This record gives sequence, structure tokens and C-alpha cells, in this order.
Amino acid sequence: MKQFSIASEQASMAILAQQMERMKIWETIGEMVHIQQKTVRHSPVQKLQDVFLNIISGGHGLVEINSRVRPKRVFQALFGRGSCAEQSNVSRTLDRCTAENIQQMRSALLTLYVRHSPACKHDYRKAYQVLDIDFTGLLAGRQGELVSKGYFSDHPSKRGRQLGRVLATRYDEILSERLYAGTQQLAAGLHQLVEDAEVILNLQRAQRQRTLLRLDGGGGQDADVNWLLERDYLILLKMFSGNRARQLAQNVPPCQWIPDPRFPDREVAWLEQTVAYMRPTRQAAVRIRHNNRFYYGVLVTNAPDSLLHELSGFSAFHPHANLLHLIYAYDRRSGGIETHNRGDKQGLGLSKRNKRSALAQEMLILLAQLAHNLLIWFARRLKRYLPPSFHLGMVRLVRDVLAINGLLLFDHRACLHSLLLDVAHPFANAVFRAFELEWRSTHLSLSLHKF
Repeated sequence: MKQFSIASEQASMAILAQQMERMKIWETIGEMVHIQQKTVRHSPVQKLQDVFLNIISGGHGLVEINSRVRPKRVFQALFGRGSCAEQSNVSRTLDRCTAENIQQMRSALLTLYVRHSPACKHDYRKAYQVLDIDFTGLLAGRQGELVSKGYFSDHPSKRGRQLGRVLATRYDEILSERLYAGTQQLAAGLHQLVEDAEVILNLQRAQRQRTLLRLDGGGGQDADVNWLLERDYLILLKMFSGNRARQLAQNVPPCQWIPDPRFPDREVAWLEQTVAYMRPTRQAAVRIRHNNRFYYGVLVTNAPDSLLHELSGFSAFHPHANLLHLIYAYDRRSGGIETHNRGDKQGLGLSKRNKRSALAQEMLILLAQLAHNLLIWFARRLKRYLPPSFHLGMVRLVRDVLAINGLLLFDHRACLHSLLLDVAHPFANAVFRAFELEWRSTHLSLSLHKF
């Protein structure tokens, strides 16, 4: 067989495929995940791989496996697949997943994260670890397990499930995800999610004292706050119950309310009469005027001023800077986990793939979690060669960076040896600069070409 070349609209996928091969992603999962199903042509783990390929190629529903993955033999070959299973067979494999299989997958992801995740190698002596914990809604049909009416943003009368997530904010990595009923709020899964993070990051007492947990009001009940403080965490959270917040805020003298320089309709103040927790905290009241009515909230923290200043992104001189740093550090949740919730729903189709079985749904979520972290690690290399202010979100990664036109060159054994990327693509130069030396070290050729 002679050498041959193939043009591809997703040539840059070859770079991600090579990274995954070096990291032994599917080798690790194959060793640890054992779904009890007869193998005719494709093993159960190979079908999970087909789901993963559908996710990173921009597919949302499982049915898109038949159009996005199955016809593209070159795309499959880059990731070590000789062919692709039909979507109905993939769906049946997901339905065979047991609770043991879900735990096996979690263990496989833990092994991979400990081996490759920068968050797991965080230096707590130099900087604080920051973890955002949140619930996000996943709409689903009424017949699905755990599906019920609950709070879903912009869909108040819909049904679905809740997805609990832990984000290592400094690294944009998803550490843990768990599925809950649609009626549940963050308090229902907070302890489990925190304990997951402790296992993944190996958080001993000294590390917990240098770890900030940032939560919304769903995790702000007194018992949960005390539980976190007892475990020596730094916290920045919103107190549970709007009625309680209003009662506390109305005790603040009118002269102590400070106008927010960023938001004209918002005022902030330190609470004089604070709620007593098992350890000392600082508490700030926030009120927002809307339609001639005030809405109140109370933020609770035990974090040092230096950390709040760093997280707030507010460096202007102000006589009440410490108070504003606390408020703005909490506001930055919207640029942390909330941004990743939106990005994964839009870029990875997190909310579009629904299975009736809750266990099958959890397996889909874990595969999307793997895709998220792999793409974040991929993007971290890329960002070194992009403008500092450039935002490279999940949608752009899937839609643009992994879809660079190019030419794949194979040797007589059908092994990839060279990749030519279209120099006209806006991300081609950054991808080339980020990975050219790595490819050269493994005797592969990466170059730019004008087509």
C-alpha cells in the first residue's frame, strides 16, 4: 500500500486524538468500566467512545451519531475506531448501565484527573484553591426517572432533573457531577459534591483551610454553613431565605447603606446584627431597587480580604473597598460556574441528550464531563498564543478550533504521519504554535499550508 492523503473539514481533531492517545484515555476507561452486554461487533466501551465522538463533533442528540460520526471513517480512525455503532445500539448499551458501572466510570475519571489535571496539582502554599458549586437544570420528558417539576431558569412550568456540579474555578475544570430530582436544590447534594471534591483533590485539613467554596443561596442554610465551617473551609455564599435576609437588612441604619459604583440600583452594607455560626464570619447585606421595591440578600464569608480583593477584579480606590470586594467576588460566580453551565449546554449539548433511565443519563453526563475537561486542557495550551482578552469558550472550541480544514497524510500502514492545517483559518496559527514542538518530538509533522 502506498502513502495517501485525505482532506478533512475537521483535520484539527487529529491533534486532540493524539493527545488522548498519549494520555491513555480510553485504555484507562476500558480497563475499569465493565458493562454487562454481549459484544457482537462493538464492545460496550467502544459504544461509549462513539457517544464521546458525537459530543466533541458538536452532536447534541444521540441520533446524530448516525450523521456526525458513523459516515466519517477518517474521523473515527483518528480516535482508534475502525467503524461506528448504530445509534440505537449505543442507546441500548447506555440502558444497560448499572450503578456499579457509574461508579466504575467515576473511578476511571478520578484516575485520569489525578494523572493529568492541573487542579489536582494546585500549590496551596502559593494561592488559594477556589471551587464553585451549583445546581443547573436539565429539562426532560415527564416519563424519565428523577424527572419532576422544579426550578428551571426561564422555564418555570417545565419538568426535568437537576445537575450538581463542582468547578475548580482557577482551572475551569469540572471535578464532579451528580444527578438529582428536579424538585431538589443545592442543599440536597452539597455534602456529596464537597466530599467528591475532597477525594479528587485529596483535600486534607491544611488544604481545606486554603480552599474557598462559593455557593448560591441553595447552599446557605445554617446547618450547611456550619458543616462547611467545621470542615475548615473558607466560604463565600448567599444566605438561604429572602425573608430572613430582608429582616436582617432592615436593621441596618439608612446612613450605612453604600451606593454600588458599578450598579446604580444596588446598595450594600455591613450587617451590625449578624447570624451566629459556629465560627466567626463577616456578613454583608445587599439590596436592589426594582420597580420602586427593594429586594434583599445577605452574603456570608470568612475569607481574607486579600483573596476577596483578588477575586473581585475591582482595583479602584474606594473608602469601602473591602465591602465591595466581598460583593464583587460573589458576583464573579456569573463568570465562573454559570458561564460553564451555559457553555456546556450550548457547546457540548449537555441539556439535549436525555435518557429515561437516570443511570443512563448519568453516564452521558460523565462522558460530557470528560469532553469538557479534555477540551479545557487543549484550550489551555492554545490560549498562550491568543490575545489575553480573548475568550475561548466551549462553543468556539467545538465549532471552530476542532473544525480547521486540512490535509491528513498517512503512511503505507495507514498511520498518520503528517497534518497540514489551512493557514487561512483564524485559529490555525495558534494551534500550530501550541502543538508543533510536541508533534515533532513524537516524529509527527504539523505544518501550515495554503490550500
